[in-house]
Amino acid sequence: MNTIERPLYFDYHATTPVDRRVVEAMLPYFSEKFGNAESHQHAYGWEAKAAINQARQQVSELINAQPNEIIFTSGATESIHLALLGFLETQERGSHLITASTEHKATLEVCTRAKKLGYEITILDVDSEGRLDVQNLLTAIRPNTVMVSLMHGNNEIGTLHPIAELGPLLRAKGIVLHVDAAQTAGKHPIDVQKMEIDLLSISSHKLYGPKGVGALYVRRQPNLASSNCPKHDQQQRPSRIELAALFAGGGQESGLRGGTHNVPGIVGFGLACEIARREGQVESERLQNERDRILDILLKRFPNIELNGPRTSRLCNNINITVRDVAADDLIHGLRSIAYSSASACSMGSGSHVLKAIGKSSVDPFRTTLRFGLGRFNSREDIDRLIEVLSQTIEKHGKNSKPIENSAP
Repeated sequence: MNTIERPLYFDYHATTPVDRRVVEAMLPYFSEKFGNAESHQHAYGWEAKAAINQARQQVSELINAQPNEIIFTSGATESIHLALLGFLETQERGSHLITASTEHKATLEVCTRAKKLGYEITILDVDSEGRLDVQNLLTAIRPNTVMVSLMHGNNEIGTLHPIAELGPLLRAKGIVLHVDAAQTAGKHPIDVQKMEIDLLSISSHKLYGPKGVGALYVRRQPNLASSNCPKHDQQQRPSRIELAALFAGGGQESGLRGGTHNVPGIVGFGLACEIARREGQVESERLQNERDRILDILLKRFPNIELNGPRTSRLCNNINITVRDVAADDLIHGLRSIAYSSASACSMGSGSHVLKAIGKSSVDPFRTTLRFGLGRFNSREDIDRLIEVLSQTIEKHGKNSKPIENSAP
């Protein structure tokens, strides 16, 4: 029987393969150690509870939080819902939230729902590279502003928002900061204390853990990083974030997320975070070097390629380019040996709201946008092959392409 050759995978923003070490750690909790963590009367339950506690520690250490500040969820989408709606429900109707036009659909759709519930929402514009103007954000703050919610790194064009700069500014104004770190956790340094973050969403399957599990960091302790702020500023911003549960039942996760724990998933998520904490810096440097090498070659070789997002201050593994004057069908056919995407996996079929927000069309058949996400298991040979295939396709079908050099990329 003939087998179909699988394409080389360069869609690590959409999801990541589970690290083999993570799989091995999870396996016993499907059969041998199958207890319910809420079964307090016997060893099966104690075993599951201990595993969850260990994972909570591992996740907290990745972002410099305390274990009791980690709430396990089904993923970043649920974490975003719990952070935004759970917090707004503790505030007066009419309270004001600020976000940006390039946020993940999960955030934007939660904001639409919150507006229907009577809360005020401001969605800020970004510049042509997806960057948010800090002064515009500060100007948008009103007396009733209670929260700002922003991505750390954009999942399509890779733009990094200046969270470390914004955190202290918002703390001084008594405004809660929620950060969607689905794309940056494990790739870019995150310290919730130094960055003055109150709520932070993480997804396991974006950092080589299993699907169906994630976490929300909820600040429970006074932030030591704010000790230099004037006393009255510290009093403006609550030292402990309170949330309303989205659904009831069971009382798990400090009463914020009822339901039986996904113990195998949580165990895998915890180990994935530990691996990222130990190995993430070296891995991220490698990916950034490869990202820059690819861009240097492509942008020099092909004048009909536009980079979307900034050249620097972007996700270490992100490449998002628009290829002009090449028909979409030709690109798709030429790149059939490469697994990539044209937008966020959550936006497929509806066009890219991120490209629209930075002033670029996402529907022109002769301006095709390609997103490549590099990852842990991409070798140098894989990356050379990507450059080769993409170059050959553009050279063959593009009108303004330079000849492909004979030397290897």
